[in-house]
Amino acid sequence: MDPFDILENLHKVKPTFQPIISAVKHTVIGYEVLGRFQVEDTWMSLGSFFHDDDVPDEYKVEVDQHLLALAITQMLEARNDGLLFINRNARQLLINSGEDFLETLQNFAEKGFSMERIVLEITEYDFEEDFDTLQHLLFYYKTYGIQIAVDHVGAKSSNIDRIRQLRPHILKIDTGFVRNANPEVFQDVIQTLSVLARRIGAKLSYENIEDNYQLYFAWKHGGHYYQGFYLANPEVELPMNNSIQMNVGEKITEFVQREKSLIEKRYTFTLGFEEKVKKSLSKWHGPETADLFIEAVAEAFKEESFRLYICNSDGRQVSSNFRKYGDEWVLEKDQLGSHWAFRPYFLENTMQMKSWHKGILSDVYSDIETGKMIRTFSFPLSHECYLFIDISNDFISEIDYLLFR
Repeated sequence: MDPFDILENLHKVKPTFQPIISAVKHTVIGYEVLGRFQVEDTWMSLGSFFHDDDVPDEYKVEVDQHLLALAITQMLEARNDGLLFINRNARQLLINSGEDFLETLQNFAEKGFSMERIVLEITEYDFEEDFDTLQHLLFYYKTYGIQIAVDHVGAKSSNIDRIRQLRPHILKIDTGFVRNANPEVFQDVIQTLSVLARRIGAKLSYENIEDNYQLYFAWKHGGHYYQGFYLANPEVELPMNNSIQMNVGEKITEFVQREKSLIEKRYTFTLGFEEKVKKSLSKWHGPETADLFIEAVAEAFKEESFRLYICNSDGRQVSSNFRKYGDEWVLEKDQLGSHWAFRPYFLENTMQMKSWHKGILSDVYSDIETGKMIRTFSFPLSHECYLFIDISNDFISEIDYLLFR
């Protein structure tokens, strides 16, 4: 696509609007603006123009400003009060100290388009530019009510600290990673981003959703906004209202019912483990005979577990490990006296068990020793001692309600 051809024919450049859907209301809350160029009867994406490093930034700014003005004008004419998501490259924003972009928004603010409706998207790759200057500019934009979104977040883990400094309103995640990345690695990335979002008060937005599973993934992993071809295609004509053809609410209802079913099954599974342990509680005579108790109870969990042990409330292991090799339980005395209170949630979970007198089933996590994904069931034997039953990967991998959180 010839850059000069585009600049000389701006009348053939138009914005398209891709709906962004709220997880709260299940309705369209705004649109991302995507540029298109008319070639005969076809509207071609301007993505290659904006991503071509050989095209001068001044050219890109001119086309971006044209698209911005057209998009806001259409929003005003349609009386559409949604948000407008605008993509910008850091280098282009910094031209003329970012005043061109702000001046355009100020002009339209006088016509009734509040700057609080603008969501400015920058990519995480933009942090490789002069970050201090970019951060100063974005903070300046924030004073006018402009929202900031970081696109392709998670692409470079080294930028987590810069994202914390910037404190954007929205973190955008590409669900294409669900298809292409190692699932376990992507789960870790999502967990990190979820924690980051909570800490800085940002919303998670999942884009490029192309199928039902990706929509479910976005919903299950804290997505506040959804976007993608599965939900709605970009359109040259802005809809006169905030409706889309797909009933997202029905999809979410299906997800809720599925998740409730999985939770109910996990709850029933946990109660079953509790009953098994309670049948042997009469054999518990304190930490001095902990190994004898585990030897008595281990056989009841031979199908599910590969390791059992007992700790006191301070996290010190008061029993040996009972470890299953094949069909045989082996006593590992070298683990007696080990300390585990440093593990996340250990003390919190033991206090909960002490207060509720109930067992707890952990989330799926990677076992340090085996490297496999497992779960742990823990149960209060007394106010001071707790039984831990590690459930094997072979067992949970065959059961859907245990394999997933």
